[in-house]
Amino acid sequence: MCGSAGTEPFLSRTGVPVHQNLLFDAAASARAIARGDLEMRACGGCGFVFNAVFDPALVEYGPSYENSQNHSAAFNAHLDQLADHIVVGRGVSSGRIVEVGCGKGAFLHKLLGHPRSACDAIGFDPAYTGPLEAPGWRVRFVPDFYGPETAVPADAVVCRHVIEHIPDPLALLRTVRAGVGASGATRVFFETPCAEWILRNRVPWDFFYEHCSLFTAESLALALARAGFGVTDVRHIFGGQYLWAEGTAVWGGGPPPEARELKSGAHSCALARAFTAEEQNLRAAWSAMLEEAGARGPVFAWGAGAKGVTFCNLADPDGTRVAGVVDVNPAKQGKYLPGTGHPIAAPGAAAGAAAVLVFNPNYLAEVRDQLAALGSRAEVIDPMQEAVTCDS
Repeated sequence: MCGSAGTEPFLSRTGVPVHQNLLFDAAASARAIARGDLEMRACGGCGFVFNAVFDPALVEYGPSYENSQNHSAAFNAHLDQLADHIVVGRGVSSGRIVEVGCGKGAFLHKLLGHPRSACDAIGFDPAYTGPLEAPGWRVRFVPDFYGPETAVPADAVVCRHVIEHIPDPLALLRTVRAGVGASGATRVFFETPCAEWILRNRVPWDFFYEHCSLFTAESLALALARAGFGVTDVRHIFGGQYLWAEGTAVWGGGPPPEARELKSGAHSCALARAFTAEEQNLRAAWSAMLEEAGARGPVFAWGAGAKGVTFCNLADPDGTRVAGVVDVNPAKQGKYLPGTGHPIAAPGAAAGAAAVLVFNPNYLAEVRDQLAALGSRAEVIDPMQEAVTCDS
């Protein structure tokens, strides 16, 4: 993001699944997924983290890509808070909203369904599979990538969990900037994982092929400014895991981005070195955890998204230690996990489990409540905390 040539490699993996959210009807096809390599590097200038060997030709986003998270009550509450913040907190209650990477359209429907919203909207996503528009709707969907040929003027642009999938994020940001036109009133909102949170909390399952570009708060602000946006806010949300950035379509003055004194690069590199030093210890802790829990009965992973997929591929690649993966998204139930072929089931499958692994602490309470409702006595394990306990 800053143009520096001073980057440090800190994590290498070979033969990882290139997708974490594709749906497979058979275990064999799930195990036969295309694979690529990781060579994660941290920039000593701005702290930006990226996969230096990412090959965009390997990834393909289409109708079989399913990453909807709004079936979780905890994540749905997060979406409600964001929608209220945009409509009420930032006054985006009229005009046109464009969402770049709208998924199945859940967030756009929340924005338009807000009681104080009179907006209309357009959503872009090649993975969108529903109706494109309907009588009485104030939204239409374009099942394609947002780009120079498809971009349209907007009063507000929302882009959630997209730029981390793009090997050249500046190109996307500049496309958005060009697409909104000359009006300085256009507001932009971006959400993306925080690289610093991943490194500081030592979360190995948050490094996977799809996420080839990971930002610190400083590198995200720098990227937006270099693309021509006036940055008004960058902060941590969702328990610190995500960055939320806001801006306008006009540069707000001050020194040019390239002249800013950058401070986060050295910090990110130090965190990356510490991560590298501890990764093998973390893997040993997982192995001990799975062995102990497995001796008491079946072990299930909760969540067939990127975290659960990556953990299973790292800790149980042959599918012998984790009995299955639970997901509350009905579209994933009955399918198979990319890379390992673990079966994906509804929550009821874990009723008789000895232990359930939850890879995101934001969902611990929700999972415990669902297991209690099933009458399950399974131990709920947070592998992040388990690794800390084993290390200590």
